[in-house]
Amino acid sequence: MKPNALLRRMSRILLSAALTCAVIAGTAHATPSTQIWIPSTDVQAFKTFHFGFDTYIRANRNDDGSRTPAIVDLGLTAGVLPFPKLQAEVGFDLIDQADPFGKYPLYFNAKVGTPEDAWFKGSPAVAVGGYNFGTKSDVTDVNIVYGLVAKTLPVVGRLSAGYYGLNQDAALATVFDANGVKGDSSGLLLSWDRTMTEISDKLWLAVDYQGGDNAYGALNFGLSWAFAKNVSVIFGYDIYNDKARGGENTYTVQLDINFP
Repeated sequence: MKPNALLRRMSRILLSAALTCAVIAGTAHATPSTQIWIPSTDVQAFKTFHFGFDTYIRANRNDDGSRTPAIVDLGLTAGVLPFPKLQAEVGFDLIDQADPFGKYPLYFNAKVGTPEDAWFKGSPAVAVGGYNFGTKSDVTDVNIVYGLVAKTLPVVGRLSAGYYGLNQDAALATVFDANGVKGDSSGLLLSWDRTMTEISDKLWLAVDYQGGDNAYGALNFGLSWAFAKNVSVIFGYDIYNDKARGGENTYTVQLDINFP
């Protein structure tokens, strides 16, 4: 093999290994209004703000015995449209995670949506948006875009379904596995959530799923307790579709505060 060809091959192998290690070291969302992991059709009300403090702690050690540090996400989202039938929110997040992603912690998100029954009785909620719009080209610019519909059914609760796609060139997005194979650049979004009024109006349960073998594909479940009208905490667990890209499963605790 010629020296230049050998160098290119070695570079690809080293890049693959580096990207795999980086993703195992941790990934996090720059979150719009969400369920546990995936976006929801909820949109922040006009002139209101949402502060989120999310942590993700690995449930198991890595294969080499090390434990990946927790990921911390601080986010602020604001409602920006005054129309009851057409709502919008914009926000940003600061995410503390392993390098090289930790060097560029700023991410942006936005969403436009309509609530249930907005256009006619029985019409579903609809939302389109994007998140994880990072500031470093080909590294943190995952640029996930999505569409969702949701409908609340008596007794059952709210069911949501949608689809997402992401930037294939971002290192964090369709990361190579140990064999140099790229992950998926799109997948399903599914969720169920319900306020458990039979027990307490403060208790909320949810299960959601993001499809695809990439750093974001995961099955997630958890519960939330509202400590006040504008303060709640989610306790959840995240099972990643592909450990080579998503890393070890995580426990998540998410503090949500709405104001004013």
